[in-house]
Amino acid sequence: MEPKSPSKIKLQTLGPFHHFKFLKLPITVTTLIVLILIAYHLIRYPIFVTTGSYYTVVLDCGSSGTRVNVYEWMYKDSVFGSNSTLPVLVQDFTDDLAKSGNRKDGCAYHCLQTEPGLDKFVGNGSGVKGALEPLIRRAEKWVPYERRKDTPIFVLGTAGLRRLDEESVGRVLSDVEDVVKVHRFKYRKDWIRVLSGEEEAYYGWVALNWRMGMFGNSSRLDSLGLIDLGGSSLQVAIDIKEPRVDDHVFRSKIGSSEHDIMAVSLSAFGLNEAFDRTVVMLSRSRAFIEREFGNFEIRHPCLAYGFMQNYTCNNCFNGNSTLQRRETNTFLVNLVGEPNWEKCEVLARSAAINSSSPPDWSNVTDNSYCTGVPSMSGENIPNLVGGTHSAARFHALSGFFAVYNLLNLSSSDNLSKIWDKGEELCSRSLSGLTNTPVQQKYAEYLCFRVPYIVSLINNTLCLGDREIIFGPGDVSWTLGAAMVEGKDMWLSDTSRAQSFISDLRFKRVIFSPYFLFVVLVFLLFVVYRSQIKLPMLGRNVASLPSFIGPKRRPA
Repeated sequence: MEPKSPSKIKLQTLGPFHHFKFLKLPITVTTLIVLILIAYHLIRYPIFVTTGSYYTVVLDCGSSGTRVNVYEWMYKDSVFGSNSTLPVLVQDFTDDLAKSGNRKDGCAYHCLQTEPGLDKFVGNGSGVKGALEPLIRRAEKWVPYERRKDTPIFVLGTAGLRRLDEESVGRVLSDVEDVVKVHRFKYRKDWIRVLSGEEEAYYGWVALNWRMGMFGNSSRLDSLGLIDLGGSSLQVAIDIKEPRVDDHVFRSKIGSSEHDIMAVSLSAFGLNEAFDRTVVMLSRSRAFIEREFGNFEIRHPCLAYGFMQNYTCNNCFNGNSTLQRRETNTFLVNLVGEPNWEKCEVLARSAAINSSSPPDWSNVTDNSYCTGVPSMSGENIPNLVGGTHSAARFHALSGFFAVYNLLNLSSSDNLSKIWDKGEELCSRSLSGLTNTPVQQKYAEYLCFRVPYIVSLINNTLCLGDREIIFGPGDVSWTLGAAMVEGKDMWLSDTSRAQSFISDLRFKRVIFSPYFLFVVLVFLLFVVYRSQIKLPMLGRNVASLPSFIGPKRRPA
């Protein structure tokens, strides 16, 4: 019998699809449709996305102290193009410290702070180092070692440093740079600076609206207004409906939303500055006792019985003829508590509506009027908050929240409830007041701060008829600064992003179930088209490549 030729052997091969040739076209079409649908899905809804954490450190150098905030972000990047959404805030480590239960005093505001503010350390490099080192070391514990060299650190001063002259500010910032540069964090000279009051207000507005989920909302809800009270200044920021060219207007694009933000900073209206102003008012109304040894005692109606403290007063006794012999207008006085709620109420209101010290504060008695205060541009705050703006409600942060939190009130309590609770507490003696669940240093000045913040809202900002929410307590302008100051760096520093993305991209793609499914379908398609039959499926050995089949003996 004549042996079969190799071509005939191939025709008789029992391939896996030999008896199903009629399915050839449907299988081909189906496979192509599946591949097209998968490709469309991956382009329309990218899943080959690599993610990784990165960090930002912000030191808040305020008038009362210096705080550290560390933010962890999630970077997203797609193999089909960069993701245009905003970065994801994974964790605020400073807030985590407040809620972790590690603080025995129940701290919920400024939990990690060194005192006093950096403005007290002009020409004192060791003082600056002592204020910053504990905070930077804390940040190093939160940021993994391998990420520190790529983690930016911003050191930003506020009202306390804004009060200093240019030369003094330069000396303090130079000392700050000397401390920062010995650590592993990434820094630049222009990341160590003093913010303007308007920048601070704007960053606070960004932080608030970011935290409350107002950005990226397709329904374009009204944004939230901000009132933020510090130790030296008061910040107000709202989204205005009518854009205009003004030094206080910031054109902001956060995600897909654009906003025109009116941001105003009012110096001398912070909690500490306002209290200092009340002491000056009392001294000018002759509410003091001159002692035999040249010491002076000022009795304060907002301080509890038993309070006594040495106090350095600037501009006290102005106009007093018996003190004209002094070459300086700085006095060391004894500040004594003599509580009187009615007098304290009038004194606090007077401090709220006057940035200077009027000679006769006792004439301020009307609780119904709204005077407002001039901003730096000459406009009145009532015109700002009562005009054509877009604000669903106002959130009172920082100092406002600190006072509210100390009163242990519920979120539904209004200004009247705050006032009543303050009056109740301030009728006690100092010993009774400090037995309440508040810290000693805050309890001493609480009876002034309660009527002061209420007067600021009612009489100065004219927001008494608006919805006011105190808090959240974990919102700080530093979050807005981390977003805005670090934005250009995140967009341009691609090598930084690639440092932690490169090791994830390959694994994410290769081991993705979608990718494996595509590979499997493709292999099946190739097997079908090529009619390959592996040995265990019964393929004729003669049709196998020479490097797979058995070697033939030479004839």
